[in-house]
Amino acid sequence: ESAEWRLLSLLFEFPAGEWRMQVEALAREVHDPELREAAGHALEEATEGLYHSIFGPGGPAPGREASYQDTVQLGYLMSELSAFYEAFAFQPKTSEAPDHIAVETAFIGYLRLKEAYARACSEQERSRVAADASREFIERHLREVAGRMAASLEHSDVRYLALAGEALHKRAGVPPKPSVASLLPVLEDDPSGCGEAQQGF
Repeated sequence: ESAEWRLLSLLFEFPAGEWRMQVEALAREVHDPELREAAGHALEEATEGLYHSIFGPGGPAPGREASYQDTVQLGYLMSELSAFYEAFAFQPKTSEAPDHIAVETAFIGYLRLKEAYARACSEQERSRVAADASREFIERHLREVAGRMAASLEHSDVRYLALAGEALHKRAGVPPKPSVASLLPVLEDDPSGCGEAQQGF
């Protein structure tokens, strides 16, 4: 389960550096057919330009939680996220903002790993704390994002992101996706001129 959440976070990350190597390696560790299919499509479809056109400023599926919050102030949101991350010594190696969906899903994967490790060490209290934290974090931070993001990505011709959105939606335990007007598909050609993501080999 930890590997599934980590793979999901990678699918929402900027596809550069060793990204492809990591996606390929994690895809071999998960059993969920939808995530494995998403990873396969990601290795074929993902480019830097495509990523920016979808998740960047003005894109049809913003990558940050703040974009989906109607009432919470940004400062309060960042403070709450920082408190969660610091409490569990979570230090993601990314340039993305703390409220980016890639960071938040990586945090759930991290908590699942801590929960499993504590259970293996017969530390039931630590295991319970990690499990409770992951449930609370999903409830407070991922439920609102998951349904709306999945609804936007569902209209995409980018298969890997449509599958990733659906996988997030299922794991966040949210109601059926709201109906949204199609702001996609995003052009498959790279209009930004950024070119393909680095292979990382």
